[in-house]
Amino acid sequence: MLTTEAASETKGLPPGMAVGIAAGLGAGAFWGTTFVAPLVAPGFSSEDYTAGRFIACGLFSLVWMLWQTLLSSPTARAGLWPDAAQSGAALGLSVLGYTGYYLLLVYGIADAGAALPALIIGTLPVWMMLLGKPDHLRWAALLPGLVLTAAGMALMMDATSDAVGETGAGHLWRGVLLAVGAMLSWLAFGMLNARWIRRHPEVKSTAWANWLGLAAGLGGLLLWLGWGTAWHELVSRPGLGAFVFVCAFTGIGSAWIASVMWNVASRRLSTSLAGQLVVSETVFALIYAFVWSGDWPATAQLLACVLFVAGILASIRAHR
Repeated sequence: MLTTEAASETKGLPPGMAVGIAAGLGAGAFWGTTFVAPLVAPGFSSEDYTAGRFIACGLFSLVWMLWQTLLSSPTARAGLWPDAAQSGAALGLSVLGYTGYYLLLVYGIADAGAALPALIIGTLPVWMMLLGKPDHLRWAALLPGLVLTAAGMALMMDATSDAVGETGAGHLWRGVLLAVGAMLSWLAFGMLNARWIRRHPEVKSTAWANWLGLAAGLGGLLLWLGWGTAWHELVSRPGLGAFVFVCAFTGIGSAWIASVMWNVASRRLSTSLAGQLVVSETVFALIYAFVWSGDWPATAQLLACVLFVAGILASIRAHR
């Protein structure tokens, strides 16, 4: 539904913009898999899933860079490995968009339950649209997309209000503050990452994804050493094979491939339009969850998805 309507809407757009929109939607499709990954391999902690995903992403990035180094000429090898300044940027942004974001979110969920932090994170597209508006674009042009997205979020909040009320969390407001911190962390990542890759067009999207992946892998290793399950206990648990598969799939797909796609989208689109496409993650995550569970979505959830798609289409029209 989402990709078909968006594809028809991108007809007649400049090729670069159409590619950026397709890449942004592709990133959302991969990001959405992380919400159903624990259902495929239950019995492991959130720290284990996330550390495993980041470590898999880091290992894949390292192997990819070594392989490219072997196949490339000496002149081309210079752009495959980061210098000191590029390494610092990758480490800093990986904390904002990967490990730091996740830790704040996990602690927020522990205090406030899962539903309320998820709703707070769900406001990211609106904030990115507001903060990333191009100077030449009038606010009136963005209004339809903003209103449709906000309406979809309101419906989704209503659909999950019962779950919020039943969390029984003992530190609700601390959890809310931690979730807001996680949202601000990824918002800063989205804005700064887009700015960095636009200022460094000489760095390929795959190279930047590799550098972020290596930095995230280091962060994942530290996360596992500090908070993850001990190795001897981890390997003795049933379902280890499914767990390794999930970590590899999400590490390569929702981390590395999604990062490449997001870099392409951020390079070719304004931050406001790229930010609007973040909402596709929610749509895809709901689709995957409904397919996995075999349940039909509630009316409010279905209408929210329709409004999200309409908001994306309205934002594409506004940015033509």
